[in-house]
Amino acid sequence: MFVSTILTTRSGLVVWFTGLSGAGKTTLVRALATLLQEAGYPVEQLDGDVVREHLSKGLGFSREDRDTNIRRIGFVANLLAKHGVIVLVSAISPYRETRAEVLAAAPRKLEVFVEAPLDVLIQRDVKGLYAKALRGEIAQFTGISDPYEPPLHPDVHLRTDLMSLPECLDHLLAALERLDIVVKVSHQ
Repeated sequence: MFVSTILTTRSGLVVWFTGLSGAGKTTLVRALATLLQEAGYPVEQLDGDVVREHLSKGLGFSREDRDTNIRRIGFVANLLAKHGVIVLVSAISPYRETRAEVLAAAPRKLEVFVEAPLDVLIQRDVKGLYAKALRGEIAQFTGISDPYEPPLHPDVHLRTDLMSLPECLDHLLAALERLDIVVKVSHQ
């Protein structure tokens, strides 16, 4: 006798946080991941720096290498999302065309632009990377000596210099609710 099982499939989601170094992408991803995990949602975090260290080791910072890194992150994110996972990506991803390419392959997507003015980013920079880049000690530093192309029409635009972490999370959760990804998740 043949027994069949019907599985209910659900699409996951890729939430792609883009913005300059120090804008708050990783902080937002970690906070949102905690809220979603506590509410029982399957969540994975992909941080651009971590992926570069483990999956893209050896790549430099040329446009071609940056695009390769983003495509690798996108491949993993989209694979997880196709299996029902909410994937939170935190990556500078400086080029619009490459972001659009990667997000076009996602089963569902949300592009989040995390922004703060350069002077605020420099103040937040505990590693001193902006200061080094401004002195010419770091070549190809996004936002200083290398371009950053902000999204033209992001799904969510967060100004972390004007909004608190709870306010940013409120905007993110509202966007996820509009997409019917999550049902009311609250935070304090």
